[in-house]
Amino acid sequence: MAQHVAPPAATTPVVPAKLPLKVIASWAAFFGILMLVLLYFVGAEQGAVSVFSGAEVHEWVHDARHLLGFPCH
Repeated sequence: MAQHVAPPAATTPVVPAKLPLKVIASWAAFFGILMLVLLYFVGAEQGAVSVFSGAEVHEWVHDARHLLGFPCH
């Protein structure tokens, strides 16, 4: 039994879309600020520098503190 190989079809090169630097910078700033806020709540929201009174925030991020190496008790 003979096998037939079809010739490769003509393909056009795929050109990736270029994002403007302004779009990349705005998303980078957004995620940077978001990460700083999350780092604050995980690492420093307790004691003298707390924004919220009580221990609710501490309890929500307690395991994340230990996972990231922040002391909490």
